[in-house]
Amino acid sequence: MNNLYYILDASAFINGFEPVNSFNFTVSEITEEVKDLSSKLRLDSAIEEGKILIREPDEKFISKLDEIIGESGDALRLSGPDKSLLALALDIYSKHKNIKVLTDDYSMQNVLKIIGIPYDSIITEGIKGVYNWKKVCEGCKKEYSDDYPFDDCEICGSKIFKKRIKN
Repeated sequence: MNNLYYILDASAFINGFEPVNSFNFTVSEITEEVKDLSSKLRLDSAIEEGKILIREPDEKFISKLDEIIGESGDALRLSGPDKSLLALALDIYSKHKNIKVLTDDYSMQNVLKIIGIPYDSIITEGIKGVYNWKKVCEGCKKEYSDDYPFDDCEICGSKIFKKRIKN
């Protein structure tokens, strides 16, 4: 039996994804992002019926994801729940190649495209290409590492922004 495993971002729940089987997964942090009442009720009902399973990724996939997003610069743009969901996608993909992530988050789609895991948007068109990101001073153009902790340039004091670089 070759079932399609869905990894679900909050946008899937918010925009009406209706699971028909029990091959649907998300992480606990994503369920906390679903705030509106009708989406929350639909999500809670699907969890109670066993149609959506809450799983946390194995630590080795979190580490693997950290390496990938460190190189692409996406670490600058992903939230904790986004990272957990992507690590879960890597985890499940390692066991079942037949998966698809449902998300409207462009940064998540960028990472999924880099690692070769299929995805679909729910209500948006989705990304067109792969992009990398880096921190750059808007004044003197000095480039900073992803872990530079300040919002201002140490040289000229201008704001630091995240610059998109097309691959």
